[in-house]
Amino acid sequence: MVRPPSPFRRFLRRHGFAYALVAPALLGMLLVHYGPMFQGLYLALLDLRLETLRLWLKAPFVGLANFQELLFNPDSTFRAGFLYALRTTVLFTLVVNVLTLGLGLLMAHVLNRPLALRGLWRSLLLLPWVVPAYVVGLLWGFLWLKDGMINHLLVDVLRLLPEKPQWLIGPLTFLAITLPAVWRGWPFAMVTYLAALQAIPQELYEAARVDGATPWQRFRYVTWPLLRPVTAVLLLYGIIWNFYSFNLVYMMFGHGAGYPGEWGDLLMTNLFRNTFGLWRFGLGAAASAMYMLLALLFVVLWYRIYREDLQAR
Repeated sequence: MVRPPSPFRRFLRRHGFAYALVAPALLGMLLVHYGPMFQGLYLALLDLRLETLRLWLKAPFVGLANFQELLFNPDSTFRAGFLYALRTTVLFTLVVNVLTLGLGLLMAHVLNRPLALRGLWRSLLLLPWVVPAYVVGLLWGFLWLKDGMINHLLVDVLRLLPEKPQWLIGPLTFLAITLPAVWRGWPFAMVTYLAALQAIPQELYEAARVDGATPWQRFRYVTWPLLRPVTAVLLLYGIIWNFYSFNLVYMMFGHGAGYPGEWGDLLMTNLFRNTFGLWRFGLGAAASAMYMLLALLFVVLWYRIYREDLQAR
């Protein structure tokens, strides 16, 4: 009696050739993505500094000493400013995401209505998103100078302020790095929301009008529930982009040579300055691992909030 093939053999007969074709690309992606990540985690366990740089992966093994210094050593130069950078990064990520999504949704509603030269307006409003982040940082760095265009407009032209403030010093630095990030990021949210709005069946709005729903009620009970999956995706990208933001602050404050202060220093700029300024690559790798865990916590929280919306899609 011939035994029937096992489920695994049936699976190989049916899908084996397809998986064999995909295997080289999958293996390459695993090596490209996970190879550097695991090497970085191993470097976090080494005493890799200028004196041991030539040894690289053969540098002295110190275990969790780098993490201990980063978290608990008050005399560590590397640890200086870490908590400030963490606070600023969390606030930066929160504020930029809220303003970016809010402004993008508002402009998407405006462009979704009959409007003269609507195609031209869409193209012009997309321009900030096309500009590279390092160019945005360089441009806004000049605009925020004490004798720059923003102070000239606010003080000399509009006379909204009595004197020209120092935007790149002190607590105002947070505003100086937040507005450029919003300026560059909201067009992407606008285009995504606009595509989602145009995909909503008009019959739903007509039925809501027949039932006597006000414009706010139509938005609350028809538009917003259907936009939640899109909002979830935009929020995820915003968390990752803004949490790992680097080019904007790097270019705005002297190409990384200057310290942006406690209200302008982000985790990535703090990591770059301390790692390459102090030549403490082991500590830098440990800090990178901690930042990755923090970002993962944000992603887990995001998934718990939007899990049902993503499954519904």
